Amino acid sequence: MSTRPPESVIHDLGYRGYDGPRLGLPGMARALFVTGLRHAWGLGRSGRSRVLPFLLLGAAMVPAAVMVGIMAMVPQFDIPVNYAGYPGNVQVLIAVYAAAQAPVLFSRDLQFGSIVLYLARPLGSALFATVRWLSLTTAIAMFTLAPVLVLYLGALLTDHDVADQSAAFGKAVLAILLLSAMLATITGIVSSLSTRRGLPVVISIALLIVGSGVVAIAQELAIARDGADIAAYVGLASPFTVYSGIAHLLDNTVGIAPGDLSTGLGVLYVLVALGLPALGLLFLMRRFAKVGSR
Repeated sequence: MSTRPPESVIHDLGYRGYDGPRLGLPGMARALFVTGLRHAWGLGRSGRSRVLPFLLLGAAMVPAAVMVGIMAMVPQFDIPVNYAGYPGNVQVLIAVYAAAQAPVLFSRDLQFGSIVLYLARPLGSALFATVRWLSLTTAIAMFTLAPVLVLYLGALLTDHDVADQSAAFGKAVLAILLLSAMLATITGIVSSLSTRRGLPVVISIALLIVGSGVVAIAQELAIARDGADIAAYVGLASPFTVYSGIAHLLDNTVGIAPGDLSTGLGVLYVLVALGLPALGLLFLMRRFAKVGSR
């Protein structure tokens, strides 16, 4: 005697259906960008995740706030540092922020396997890598520009010339955007190669801080032996030195260039500032395409 198979039952769990507009790829990319930017600042995560980024930002803002306070009390006080030169004074804080937040955007998805879910949708590895990179670049730019913006607003509220200050601030913004793109590329690549957060942080800090110190020492040795052009070539090995060169090209009152950047050396600095992010972004696209195909 054959048994009758049990009948299927459909349970109504009460989920609401969605019959609204489909936003498509632009909506997916926008949501991913905003989420990545929020996570880079610890927003939408645990309260402990917000401590480090905002603590670093506060430390970076202190010198700018002090200078603005002095300008408020002494209106004729000249800003002791150019807008584009300010990031050089807090480059350690910028490097630590970039190194600490890059794994949040590039390592966690690999660690928890959520990258497979992202790439199972029509998003694609190229767009995913680009949006993550843009989120990190924007976060670093916000971190770096915040104290510079405070300086600029403080200057506008005093007797400083508006046109001159605005021109200098605009040049600083352009150079800082290039610096942010380079830092996001380096830290993003390092973070995409590991599923652990601690290791990429250590490696990124070593590359950005220790590497920058080694480059500075090598430049000093080259300049001491009348090798200014050699020092300029050595400077291509550090994103902070490249930034200084770009800032000097935009405004020759910013720092002292280790060589004559008005020649082909200046072209090399621009090519590195633009080429590093472009090549790094291609690497990230290939990296996530490889991971997503597993």
